[in-house]
Amino acid sequence: MSDRFDPLKLENQICFPLYACAKEIVKAYKPYLDELDLTYTQYITMMVLWEHEKLRVKEVGEYLYLDSSTLTPLLKRLEEKGYVTRRRSAEDERDLIVTITDAGKALREKALTVPQRLAACVELEPDKARFLYGVLYELLGKLGEKT
Repeated sequence: MSDRFDPLKLENQICFPLYACAKEIVKAYKPYLDELDLTYTQYITMMVLWEHEKLRVKEVGEYLYLDSSTLTPLLKRLEEKGYVTRRRSAEDERDLIVTITDAGKALREKALTVPQRLAACVELEPDKARFLYGVLYELLGKLGEKT
């Protein structure tokens, strides 16, 4: 084959290293999240609720780029664990409000070491981490403009 650029060659795809890296990051989180009895998606959901305490399901989905078909079973599971409550809005019954419970707030204290422990595994220089963070959010913004 010639030295021409091949658009279908795996090494020429930006999507592949993003996909593979995301998969490996989630795998690296697993032992720490197992200690908390959370999946990665439950963990990031709890992160949003630790920050905001009370949100509509739609808002949680916007923060996490997740649709309601993914969020509904996830939130139900978190409610079964006692970390959140789900209630219909008094103003609009179509809105489901998710509120963190005291047990959910207490879980935050147990989770505080997770980011540090993961960072120790990844060993990415702080400048590179900040750069990567910026590029990824720029990409998310551009993709969000298209949808």
